[in-house]
Amino acid sequence: MSKNNADFKQTLWKTADSLRAQMDAAEYKHIVLGLIFLKYISDSFTEQKEKIKEMVTNPDSDFFISENLSDINEQDLEDRDYYTQDNVFWVPESARWETLRDQAKQPDIGAIIDRAMGDIESENQSLRGKLDKRFGRTQLSEGKLGELIDLISTIGFSDDQKAGDMLGEVYEYFLGQFASAEGKKGGQFYTPRHVVKTLVAVLSPHKGRVYDPCCGSGGMFVQSEEFVRSHGGRRDDISIYGQESNPTTWRLAAMNLAIRGFAADLGKEPGDTFAKDQHPDTKFDYVIANPPFNISDWGGEKYEDDPRWIYGRPPVGNANYAWLQHMLWKLRPGGQAGVVLANGSMSSTTSGEGEIREAMIKGDVVEVMIALPGQLFLNTQIPVCLWFLTNDKTANGRNRKNETLFIDARNLGTMETRVLKVLTDEDIKKVQDTVSSWRTGDGYEDIEGYCKSSTTEEIEKNSFVLTPGRYVGFAEEDDDGIPFEEKMKILKQSLDKLRDESNQLDIKLKENLSKIGYE
Repeated sequence: MSKNNADFKQTLWKTADSLRAQMDAAEYKHIVLGLIFLKYISDSFTEQKEKIKEMVTNPDSDFFISENLSDINEQDLEDRDYYTQDNVFWVPESARWETLRDQAKQPDIGAIIDRAMGDIESENQSLRGKLDKRFGRTQLSEGKLGELIDLISTIGFSDDQKAGDMLGEVYEYFLGQFASAEGKKGGQFYTPRHVVKTLVAVLSPHKGRVYDPCCGSGGMFVQSEEFVRSHGGRRDDISIYGQESNPTTWRLAAMNLAIRGFAADLGKEPGDTFAKDQHPDTKFDYVIANPPFNISDWGGEKYEDDPRWIYGRPPVGNANYAWLQHMLWKLRPGGQAGVVLANGSMSSTTSGEGEIREAMIKGDVVEVMIALPGQLFLNTQIPVCLWFLTNDKTANGRNRKNETLFIDARNLGTMETRVLKVLTDEDIKKVQDTVSSWRTGDGYEDIEGYCKSSTTEEIEKNSFVLTPGRYVGFAEEDDDGIPFEEKMKILKQSLDKLRDESNQLDIKLKENLSKIGYE
C-alpha cells in the first residue's frame, strides 16, 4: 500500500468520522461505504465506456462501427453486453456519479441517492435486495451529505489499473476503523486481516467451494481469493458461498464482494444459519469462519434431534459446538474447516461440551489446534484459538489418522499499539510452514514450547482437553554458561542483601513511629 493511499484513507476516515456527532457508527458506516460503492461502480462503467469507444472506432476490431466517433449513436456505446461480458455493472444514467455530484447540494440528495441505489438493483440482478437505501432517512445537518460526496468525488478509481484492490483497501481500512469505533458490535462484521490470513494460510484453499456460515463483511472470502492468486491460481478456481443473519451486514458483504468482481452466493436473503440454512444441499471443500463467541441465544432448544449433531447435542446455553458440528456437516469428503473460537472451547466441560469434544476426538476430526496470543481483536480481549477440522486425515498429505498437531503461538505477534497486537507475515508463515511440514511429513519436528504432534491416546490421558500448552511443554532457556552452583551463590547473596535492606527499613520505620508517639 502506497503512502498516498494510506494518507487518502486517513483523510476520508476523518471526514466520515465527523459524522459521528450526528449519528452512531452503526449508521454512518453504511452511509460512507455505500457512497464509496456508488463511486466505484460508476467509475468502472465510465472506464469501460472509454474502452468501448476505442473498440468501435478501431478498423481492426471485431466491434468496429466507424472511425468517426460522432457517427456513432450513444445507444451503441451503451449496449449492455459490452459491459456485462467484462463483469462491469450496468449503471443507469440516474445513478452515475456525475449525476449525483451535480445534485449534491440539493436538500433531497438523500432521497436521490436512495432512488439511484434502487435503479442499480433493478439493472443488476446479482445486487437486487442487497444495497442499503437509508440515505433519505438520515438526520444529517444540511449540506453534510453533499460535503461527503464532494470528498469521495476526489477518488479516481478509474486512474488506477488496480482500482478494485484500492477500493478493497479503503473498504478494509474503514471496516477496521468502524469496528474500533463500534466496540463490541464491530466483531459482527470484521475479523482482523492478520487473523483471517492465518486461517487461510493453514487451510491453503486452491480449488473448490469455500463456505462461511457467518460471513460478516466477507473478509474470509477476500483473503481466500488473494491466497489463490498469490499461488498462481485463478479467481475462478474457487466458488464462494456464504450466509449472514444480520441484514445490514449481509448487504455490506454483497457490496464488498461485488466491487472486487467476485461471483458469490450469499443466499437469497439474510438468515439464521441454524434455523434457515441458505445452502441446505451443498457440501464444501473448505469452511472458514469466525462465529460469534459463546452465544447463548442461538435457539438451541429447537434443534433436539438435528442430524448435524453427530457428536452430541450442543448445550442450549452455548453455540460453540453447534458451530463446529454445523461446519463438519457441511464438509464434502476430504474437506477442511478452519474456525476461530474462544479459548474456553478447548477445555470446557459444562453442559456436555466435554462429551462432545471427546466424541469429536475419537471420531478423528480434530486435525490442528492453535492457541493465539491475546490482544488480537479490536473489540474483545477474550483470548482465542484456531480449530482445524477434517473428515479425512488421509487426504491433503500423509496418513495422519489418530494424530493431532498442537501449536502454541501465544509468544508470536507484535504490538502495533499499546492495546493491539498483530501477527506479522513472518509469524503467519512460521505457523503455515509448521502445519504444512506436519501434514506432508517433510521435515517436521516437535519443538518444545511451540509445537507437538500428539496421538489420540495421549489426548485421552489429558482428559480430552485440547489446550496446546498441555502438550507442547515449555521451551528450554538458553544456557548462559554459568554453573548452577555459582548461580545459586549469586542469588543467595542478592537475597541476603534484600533481607538486610528490609530489616533496616523496619528499624527506621519503628524509630519514626516512636518519635510521633506510636510504639
